[in-house]
Amino acid sequence: MPFSDFHGNAEVVHRLREMIARDHLPHAVVLAGCRGSGKYTLALMLAQTLNCLSPTGSSSTKSDGLPDFCGKCANCTRIAQSAELAAGCAEAVEARENLRETDKKETRIFVQTHPDVLIIPPDPPQMMIKVDQVRRVIESIYYRPAEGRERVYIFTDSAFMKEAANSLLKILEEPPEFATIFLLTENAGELLPTIRSRSMIFTLGALTTEEIERDLAQFHPEWKPAQRALVARLSEGAVGCARGFDLAAYIVARDHALAILSSALRGGEHSELFKITESYRPGAEGREKTEELIRTLYSLLRDLMFINSGAPEQIRNTDIGSELKRLAESADFEWITAASDRLAEVERGMRRNLLRSLSLDAFAAALEK
Repeated sequence: MPFSDFHGNAEVVHRLREMIARDHLPHAVVLAGCRGSGKYTLALMLAQTLNCLSPTGSSSTKSDGLPDFCGKCANCTRIAQSAELAAGCAEAVEARENLRETDKKETRIFVQTHPDVLIIPPDPPQMMIKVDQVRRVIESIYYRPAEGRERVYIFTDSAFMKEAANSLLKILEEPPEFATIFLLTENAGELLPTIRSRSMIFTLGALTTEEIERDLAQFHPEWKPAQRALVARLSEGAVGCARGFDLAAYIVARDHALAILSSALRGGEHSELFKITESYRPGAEGREKTEELIRTLYSLLRDLMFINSGAPEQIRNTDIGSELKRLAESADFEWITAASDRLAEVERGMRRNLLRSLSLDAFAAALEK
């Protein structure tokens, strides 16, 4: 997968490749952008380019004269094995769970398929970058690369614990000439100002709905045009989110969300509502299901707000526009605002491990007209 296959943000990619060509790539690069915008994919591509054994083997190199990676050499293929970040993290977590209790506490989560490229994801259960992870970087960053030309470190999130962020700052003050650190974030402002000042920030912008629809036509040819249009709007310009969008799960969650909103707006018999909320059980699977439902409820409330604002062309759930308009007849601005506030309470209740089915029942009952 050469750079020509990276979808969107051509100017940002071009600038980064020019810097590599002039050997001016900063030692610390912040890649900012919404979830699914391609930050991790781009960071891996740059890691491959920095360490490719046959960089002139790419057809893209011949066409624009900028560095590219071959995708076939030993370094490229081994780095590419880290592409499935979620799978790599799950494997690392499972390996830690199989350790003795005393060893678990001292073991942190990393993903590494090449000796010179280390991926540092948030460490569960707090899902933050911890100081022991940064210390691992400090221990290895000053050693010269073993098999490549550059040591590359990719922090996949900007949620640093305070001590970890301060430790990282020490590296950024005196980085070795043969190491590059990528910091991925949805919002660069979440990083310490002192870290930002020692890094160069590149922002990956959102793609247009039309661009994502064209990409989905190739990536998901089995979807109908209406389905591609729906996913393109829901992904908010993030091509990675669009490609990995679980349309079937979203439709189920949306049907449940519509039933909950209808029950709140129309009142009356609640047996159907209770059947739905009863299915949101405790446990990790139940949490994921509830989080998807909450995201979907927010999406529908936003669409109702657009309709009441006289901007129906802005709604995302375009395939159920008529049903949303019927709901909007009973949902004024005051009700939508109250619903958003109540939904935030449900989110807070999840963090306190309140019973999910009762929280959803209470949400609908409190908004009943």
